[in-house]
Amino acid sequence: MLAKVYSSAVIGIDAYTVEVEVDLANGMPYFFIVGLPDTAVKESRDRVKSAIKNSEFEFPIKKITVNLAPADIKKEGVAFDLPIAIGILFATGQITNNLEKYIIVGELSLDGSLRPVRGVLSMAMSARANGKEGIILPYDNCKEAGVVEGINVYPVRTLSQAVKFINNEIKIEPYVHNVKDVFVEDSKYDTDFSEVKGQENVKRALEIAAAGGHNIVMIGTPGSGKSMLAKRLPSILPELSVEEAIEISRIHSIAGLIPSKKGLIGIRPFRSPHHTISDVALVGGGSVPKPGEVSLAHNGVLFLDELPEFNKNVLEVLRQPLEDGMVVISRAIKSVAFPSQFMFVAALNPCPCGYFGDQNKNCICTTTQIQKYMGKLSGPLLDRIDIHIEVPAVKYGQLADETPAENSEVIRGRVNKARKIQKARFANKKIHCNARMQNKDIKKHCKINDESNNLLRIAIEQLGLSARAYTRILKVARTIADLENQENIETTHISEAIQYRSLDRQL
Repeated sequence: MLAKVYSSAVIGIDAYTVEVEVDLANGMPYFFIVGLPDTAVKESRDRVKSAIKNSEFEFPIKKITVNLAPADIKKEGVAFDLPIAIGILFATGQITNNLEKYIIVGELSLDGSLRPVRGVLSMAMSARANGKEGIILPYDNCKEAGVVEGINVYPVRTLSQAVKFINNEIKIEPYVHNVKDVFVEDSKYDTDFSEVKGQENVKRALEIAAAGGHNIVMIGTPGSGKSMLAKRLPSILPELSVEEAIEISRIHSIAGLIPSKKGLIGIRPFRSPHHTISDVALVGGGSVPKPGEVSLAHNGVLFLDELPEFNKNVLEVLRQPLEDGMVVISRAIKSVAFPSQFMFVAALNPCPCGYFGDQNKNCICTTTQIQKYMGKLSGPLLDRIDIHIEVPAVKYGQLADETPAENSEVIRGRVNKARKIQKARFANKKIHCNARMQNKDIKKHCKINDESNNLLRIAIEQLGLSARAYTRILKVARTIADLENQENIETTHISEAIQYRSLDRQL
């Protein structure tokens, strides 16, 4: 007998429907799975057989053929365990009701209990788009799938419970997830700018970066607070919208990084990979493409500490994500695109020992060592970083000062006002902040007077800035003007923006 069950799988961040066809035939007892299954899918034969028997159902002593269609796309993961088991039970007459209205996913334990799977959020969205009535899934995935409106989410804990539900022997109420309440509850940060002593000029630069979505690099001696400042940057970024949170959660769901108790990520991600990371882990890839750190930082912050310690080839692969806000991974069968619109934040010492230019400690590095150290940062990469800011060591008087510093909520208020101006400016376009402006947008929204133009010309000629650095200065100046609620870019805005190109001056 032939049975058909509908399941789902993920390519990139999008899910597609998989038809699980189960055929029982007379002959030597054997269990075939076809349709380009990977090792995890092939191993489901043993999990399914034990789960069916241990759930006190009858496992057929026949030739079993399972086809996962479309057969030309490689299937990977453990989400097909439950639909394969359901298909076998339907083919043997132990399930009698119609299965066409459900998408079924889940990993089976040998005792028949269900474990959570990855990518459920995208699967639920795909089920809704394809007109399915509901999705049957492991209980630990219910909050994640419940984020999607317009689809019934039926959580089950065991294979036996799933069978009884399909046969109408028990009733399971669709899981209802109050997204807005959970979103507000989870959208709180553990860090705050009020904890940072001194560094007012660096806080100003970070505020400008947050207001315009600009990339920033901090240069300073060890212990000056570069990492501390970077970790607090998400707390002054604009609050996430529900749409942005769902987009972030989809990517993290595919990577298996959403806690089962939450179901939705309510704060902007902060990713800080170690300098030993590979280029594939950073931008994504693999035989079955998976999102990398740049995509996991989507709508948030990617922080690379000790930037020159990263392999040069790893840093160079950042160029496309920084420029396009998208990572495209091409394979023989299909190309996959992962979104990667993130704020890039980097920190580095001025030299290998860390004390070049420090007033209190002498640098022990030679000129050759410093040049080699800084030479790891290519010009094209630095051109894509809008703001370069020096972070001096904090003096004792600032550390001992008990006066409370400005907190993140106050700074975020100014950032939100600037972002509202930009939102109105780009209302009919896909971009949402000044950092994403294209050349035609710069010509329209970054007009400057003659005095500013002369100042910018002198700076570019003396510093030898590239055309890309020129546009970065204009974008930053536009953001500074927005923070001051000024329609026109003034000379003071251009002057401040030029000051944020310190690496260009040093190099």
